[in-house]
Order: sequence, then structure tokens, then C-alpha cells
Amino acid sequence: MKKQKRAFLVLFALSLTTLSGCAALQSLLNGAFKKPTLKFKTARLADASLSDATVDLVYELDNPNGLGLKVASVDYAFFVEGKQLVAGKPREGVNLKANGKSQLVFPANVKFADIAPVVTTFLDKDVAAFKAQGSLGIQTPLGVLKFPLEKEGTFPVPKIPQVQFQSPRITHITLSGATVEFPLAITNRNAFPLPVAGITGALKVAGANVGNLSTGNLGMLDGSGTKQVTLPLTINFASAASAAMALRSGGNAQVSLTGNLTSDAQSVPLNLNQLLNFTK
Repeated sequence: MKKQKRAFLVLFALSLTTLSGCAALQSLLNGAFKKPTLKFKTARLADASLSDATVDLVYELDNPNGLGLKVASVDYAFFVEGKQLVAGKPREGVNLKANGKSQLVFPANVKFADIAPVVTTFLDKDVAAFKAQGSLGIQTPLGVLKFPLEKEGTFPVPKIPQVQFQSPRITHITLSGATVEFPLAITNRNAFPLPVAGITGALKVAGANVGNLSTGNLGMLDGSGTKQVTLPLTINFASAASAAMALRSGGNAQVSLTGNLTSDAQSVPLNLNQLLNFTK
């Protein structure tokens, strides 16, 4: 019986020592570990067109500790103009820098047709309102720390490019017709690149239908950049008497183009009407 009592006392003493050690270790960790901070940085557009865009919400986690951390959990929801959209998130297990800042990107693909029944109505807006909510869990020596992801703000809505005629040039003229080069200037009114799959439309000169113009795929317009394309057209005077008179006499004539500008999968109406000076 004495031996059993002695063993019990030894075990009890060891338990107290272990508990005391754990408490000391926890106290040490609490004193040495500094809580990271999570800060919202920006909402930016990526891969934007007139049909959709990827909206990246960028956060920055500042870890002041000498050991790296990891993303443990992400609970995230993203809304545009009050409508919830499918959103991506950093995967669990992503490493976060020690003694430094790490960017965390939350991407969401926004299809404008899901936001507004008429896409052109949405594209007329300067900005769209977004709301993000949820939480981010970071694995630390003290356990998982939760950070809120609450943020409301706006992002720029892609603007339809500006299209203008430059002065047409008559390269060849006969009694029956003329060949005219119609230069177009397409200007991207956005600070980011925008794809333009093409411009097509019916052309009138001095009120007469003279044919159709098509640019073909214009590729990517640089942010705030202008791309120029020249489109030749042969005009038959027999079917465009008023155009024949204007082209033969030279000088100014009213030119209109009614058609569409296509960016990615979205077409928007295009209506140009300009008084132009025809040169030879």
C-alpha cells in the first residue's frame, strides 16, 4: 500500500510539473508571437472585355514573426450590385512569408449579363458597387487566428471604345465608280487593355447606301491607346447617285456607319455620323 501511495504522489508531482511547463510554454509563445495584420489593398480589373471581367480583391497580410504561417481556412462571398457571384479564393495551405508581407488575391469572374438585363445599360455606368464578406483563418503557433473580410467599394466598368472616321481618300475614280479608303480611329477609353473582335456596319455617303465595312479582328487595344485601320471600299455610282455627285465634286460629304462593335462575346450598337472631307 505504501508503494502504491508513493507512486501516486510521484505521478501527481510529474503532472503538476508538466502542466506548469505547458503553461510556461504558452506564456512564452504569447509573449513572443506577434499577431499578424490583414489589410485591404485594392480592387482591380483583369482580363476585361465588354462582356465580362475578372475582379481581383487584393489583401495584404503582414507577418512580423520570424516563422512562416499558412492559410488554414477561407469563407468568402462576393456581390456586385447586390447579386452574389461565384468567387475564387486562396487555397488552404498557402505559405505566408516570415518577417514580411504576402498578397492574397480573391478573384471573381463578373459576367455583365448576370448583373443587368441589358448589358449596354450596365456599360453606361462609370463604376459598379461590390461587397465582400467572410473570414480568413491563419494557422499560427497559438492556433487558428480569424480575420474578417468585410469590404464594400466600387470598381471601374469597362467603357465602350470611341470610334471615329478620319478623312477618306479617293484612290481611284471613273465614270462608273470610285475606290475610297475610309480610315477609322478606335480609341480605348479604359486604362486597361480591351479586346476588340471587330467592327462591322452598313455605310452611307451623302445619304446613299454604298456598301458594308468590316475591320476583322482588331486584337487587343492598349490601355488609353488608339488603333487605326484603313478600310477600302469600291462604290458603284449606278446604285448610289447622290454619293457619285459628292465624290465627283470633291469636298465634304455626310458619312454614316450603322453596325456593331464586338468585344469578346458581346456586341454593342455603333452609330457614326460625321461630315468628312474627301481627299484625292
